[in-house]
Amino acid sequence: TFLVLIDQEGGRVQRLRPPLGRALPPSAAYGEIHVSDPERGLATAQRIARLLAGDLRDLGIDTDCAPVLDLPVPGAHAIIGDRAFAGEPDRVAALGRAFADGLMWGGVLPVLKHIPGHGRANADSHLVLPVVTTPHAELSRTDFAPFKALAGLPAAMTAHVVFADVDAHLPASVSGTVHDRIIRGEIGFDGLLMSDDLNMQALSGSLAARTEAVIRAGSDLALHCNGNLA
Repeated sequence: TFLVLIDQEGGRVQRLRPPLGRALPPSAAYGEIHVSDPERGLATAQRIARLLAGDLRDLGIDTDCAPVLDLPVPGAHAIIGDRAFAGEPDRVAALGRAFADGLMWGGVLPVLKHIPGHGRANADSHLVLPVVTTPHAELSRTDFAPFKALAGLPAAMTAHVVFADVDAHLPASVSGTVHDRIIRGEIGFDGLLMSDDLNMQALSGSLAARTEAVIRAGSDLALHCNGNLA
């Protein structure tokens, strides 16, 4: 059995567009509905994810790198922005679970991202390495909380982000300390763990070195998502 992965969140991050896949709203749209009508917001996220799963299964794709559980904060880089459901941990967790349930009911594996959180990043990790200096205690109360609430789900993707109060030297994706203390420890996630794209410029060194660092840190898979196929 092979996992066939795609980034099909909706909004800006949607690899399949009409006619291959239906046009989807960004995650923030569900959050806006949830503010005034929580039940409708959850139902909408769940139903659209179920429809999305049908589109993917028709094309032989069985894994979607979604939902995004990141928590954007004022002043952070816009790379997450409306890809996030909301700015409150409880709302993000509720909508993330609804979206994940919709995918699973449609036969598609959801991948939580970007554990333990990308919302505070001060830069785009596709281009440079973001460093978050927020104290651990504050991160536990906010950024880590949605992932902890959904830690029982089957798969997650790590963030190429440095959390200076946990490991000041290495991004989460290649930090054994973050894997052991935060992802597997405090958050309690024990499912399939994969890196974000190895080709993102937040990482340094050869492709082989990046791969080795991801696996050595404690992830199960290292993702090569774009670049020179040779």
